[in-house]
Amino acid sequence: MSRLTSDMWVSAYLRRLQLADIPAFVTARGDAGAGAVLVKLNTLDGQARAFQRSFDPDSLARCWVVLAEGDEVAVDAALERQKSFDPDLWVIEVEDRAGRHLLDEPGLSG
Repeated sequence: MSRLTSDMWVSAYLRRLQLADIPAFVTARGDAGAGAVLVKLNTLDGQARAFQRSFDPDSLARCWVVLAEGDEVAVDAALERQKSFDPDLWVIEVEDRAGRHLLDEPGLSG
C-alpha cells in the first residue's frame, strides 16, 4: 500500500475544514512528499494548541498528540523551534473559537 504524500494530506485536510466552515491556512510549507505536519489550533482568545502526529506503542496506531498548549505566543515559539531543526515541516493554522480541528475524525485521526 502506498503512503499518502504530505501535500495531498494537507490539501485533503484543508478541504475537510473548509466544508465544516472552519478557517485554516498553511503557515509553513514543507517537503511535498514526506514532510511532517503540525497543526496549530488558534481559539482566537489568546490561547492555542499545537498537535503533532505520534506513534502509540500500545495500540500500534498513529495518533495526534499535543505538542504545546497555552498562550498563543508560547505555542508559536514552540512551532518556531520545531521549524528551526526541521526545514521539511508543514504547519497548518486552524482558527476556531469552539476549538474544532477535526483531527479526531475518521480519515484524519490516525
